Amino acid sequence: MPQSPDLPDLIATIPGLAGYSGPIERLGGLTNRVYRLGDTCLRVPGTGTEEYIDRKAEAVASRAAADAGVSPELLHVDPASGIMVTRFIAGATTLTPEGFRQRKGAPARAAAALHRLHSSGARFPSRFELFAMIDDYLRLLAGKDVALPDGYHDILAASGAVRAALAARPLPLAPCHCDPLCENFLDTGERMWIVDWEYSGMNDPMWDLGDLSVEAGFDAEQDAELLQAYFEGLASAADHGRMVIYKAMCDLLWTLWGLIQLANANPADDFRAYADTRFARCKALMATDDFARHLAAISA
Repeated sequence: MPQSPDLPDLIATIPGLAGYSGPIERLGGLTNRVYRLGDTCLRVPGTGTEEYIDRKAEAVASRAAADAGVSPELLHVDPASGIMVTRFIAGATTLTPEGFRQRKGAPARAAAALHRLHSSGARFPSRFELFAMIDDYLRLLAGKDVALPDGYHDILAASGAVRAALAARPLPLAPCHCDPLCENFLDTGERMWIVDWEYSGMNDPMWDLGDLSVEAGFDAEQDAELLQAYFEGLASAADHGRMVIYKAMCDLLWTLWGLIQLANANPADDFRAYADTRFARCKALMATDDFARHLAAISA
């Protein structure tokens, strides 16, 4: 992937990177530009991300996650611009759904990293509140020329039962990643690291497990490995239920995120197909008997 022509000028302004003349390798990223420069990684925010990302809150969470030993060392962050420099993790593999399937123990190592984060005692400045974010994204999309998938508001109305069940049985909030894409997990084979804290906030910890399961396409065996490692034993029916419920809810939310990327002309993916696929998966899961059973387990 070609690098931006203004990149050398930008690097020259960053403390610790000024004067760097070594190789520059473009890494992944759906909304941002990420580069490896020797033993560091440089993250440059994407166009339009300032509409929905609180960079000051992200900076605090990134530092707290690094202090908790979950995220790579934070070397520099500018909360105004979102420019961030972290330590490169040598020998780590950036995961994909296929990587989670092929690398033995990967779901368990991801669970251990998430548990370390959730139990760290860190206080993230943001509150990741699912239904408030859906409302915010809908307001943002109201001013853009992008159509919602057919039936979106009907499914949103049906999710009222989920909202009521979760409100009736709230879990203590924990510091959560909230956007556990496979590509945000770096695996050495012995330890998992987590990067990209743009959406992080205090949240129900089962969100992270449910969202990771969806992003990685986990099957029942991988879900069981994830839960077993996280709870160091058998998960309760209520905790298992919360994880499954959040599988549908993350698709309901990230459908809107995909439409925002579409409206912003993000070239990184086919975001119309991304949004439609996520919404179809959400509808399909919510229509199953298992979904109703898991919802009942939360309320029991």
